[in-house]
Amino acid sequence: MPGTSRQRWQRASSSKHRPCSFQNVFVPSGGTLSPQAMRLHLVDGTYELFRAHFSRRPAHHAPDGTALKATVGLVSSLLALLSDPAERPTHLAVAFDNPIRSFRNDLFEGYKTEEGVPEELLSQFDVAELATRALGIAVWSMREFEADDALATGAARFAPEVEQVRILTPDKDLGQCLRGDRVVQVDRMRGKLIDEPGLRALRGIGPESIPDWLALVGDTADGIPGLLGFGEKGAAAVLAAFRRLEAIPADPRAWPDSVRSRDTLARTLAEHREEALLYRTLATLRTDAPVDASLSALEHRGIPREPFELFARQVDAPGLLSRVTRWAA
Repeated sequence: MPGTSRQRWQRASSSKHRPCSFQNVFVPSGGTLSPQAMRLHLVDGTYELFRAHFSRRPAHHAPDGTALKATVGLVSSLLALLSDPAERPTHLAVAFDNPIRSFRNDLFEGYKTEEGVPEELLSQFDVAELATRALGIAVWSMREFEADDALATGAARFAPEVEQVRILTPDKDLGQCLRGDRVVQVDRMRGKLIDEPGLRALRGIGPESIPDWLALVGDTADGIPGLLGFGEKGAAAVLAAFRRLEAIPADPRAWPDSVRSRDTLARTLAEHREEALLYRTLATLRTDAPVDASLSALEHRGIPREPFELFARQVDAPGLLSRVTRWAA
């Protein structure tokens, strides 16, 4: 069966919204921000849409009957982020898969598609982007690339210019973007933050090995099957020793003793090495996606009153207006 986005929304729907807190940095109320005061938040908008659509929040419809539960949920989540005293974002961008298919579908027939995604959710992607812009937040709408590629590109491009880049998604593949405590991954629903040392402690490997690890264990959310027999711990133990697929010896006697069934796994890798290399290509995030070239374009200067008030009226959600903590000047 071809890979679908079903696993992504199943994972998204399993999380309940819970407030969480992280260490905050002081952000001046006005004037020019220094790099030490700037935090760039990169949000996986596709994940947020799926999570909101399959959450327990009540259904929501526009006056004309259009289903907008996911969109209103996304806006609610972004308003919570903007007002979070611990997060205090100064610069933001939200990335969307629109459509879900990408160049990776040309590389592998089984890669994820829109199959299994409800039409009423798919139909909200365009309006979700408009809603995000109404909040005064930059939108990165990906077509040939994926939202994760945009997040990876933004992290690589702007990390040298800010105090910290915070990637807001629980997706495992974003682990390859972590750099010390400068680029970190945040799962707001579970109240978890992971930096590069945390990743090494959790997985036993560094960011550079994450695509190789996903190639071996697979990623059901993206339709990457992995290789039969490779579990998370065994794959991590091999890659902790050799880092990349090409460096893994064919002779299992050279593998770490902690790897179970290493003879069988070595034979599997030898017989399916080309597939593993393809899966790694699929799991490797691109850092040349079309995103803003300037950090200043991502600075959040408050919510523009007229566009957001118009949006709230059009979707019949006036309660959103009371949650705005800072209007644009």
